[in-house]
Amino acid sequence: MARVVITGANRGIGLALTRQLVDRGDEVIAACRTPSEELEATDAHVHPGLDVTDIDSISRLASDLGEAPVDMLINNAGRLSNQSLGEMDAAAVAEMKQQFEVNSLGPVLVSQAVSEKMGQGGRIGIVTSRMGSIEDNTSGGSYGYRMSKAAVNIAGVSLAHDLKPRGIAVALLHPGFVRTEMTGMRGHVEPEEAATGLLERLDALDLSNTGHFWHANGERLPW
Repeated sequence: MARVVITGANRGIGLALTRQLVDRGDEVIAACRTPSEELEATDAHVHPGLDVTDIDSISRLASDLGEAPVDMLINNAGRLSNQSLGEMDAAAVAEMKQQFEVNSLGPVLVSQAVSEKMGQGGRIGIVTSRMGSIEDNTSGGSYGYRMSKAAVNIAGVSLAHDLKPRGIAVALLHPGFVRTEMTGMRGHVEPEEAATGLLERLDALDLSNTGHFWHANGERLPW
């Protein structure tokens, strides 16, 4: 049985991950800002009030984990909105900054705190997006989201290098275009399918493939 921490666990991919991990017998600490009824109905240990942009909030999560080691961290909390060229007013810029804080800084700060609870064999997954791939960008637009995901991709590679001497592996994971509230239910993949693929990648993660950028279906993605 693994001890797993998930952020953004109250809905969508995070909720699907929580359910699947609980079903297979893992101990899950499901962290989020506000728990949903669906999350409360699981057998996970729910940690409410987590704001991944707030260091004090993250410190409380780490403290509440106690002395027992953590085997896996899944940085799933995210924010999505669209900003187009020619339409970036003050409100759009503020939203772009918020996406950067949640999508880019959040996983780094949570990983910094929770990795202190990890030992050899620890695994960290960062749910990112192929929209953060520079080579794969063939359509432009979505400035805030693309930039925030490109930023967390390079942060994930740095984490992989910094944590490797401690035996902790890191994966950058694209779940697919998932049908969730965050995407306005416009995705092609159900959260349960995405969660299954993400867990397959995390189960196969070790120091031999740390720092790689994967699609949930197992495809290596370009930077």
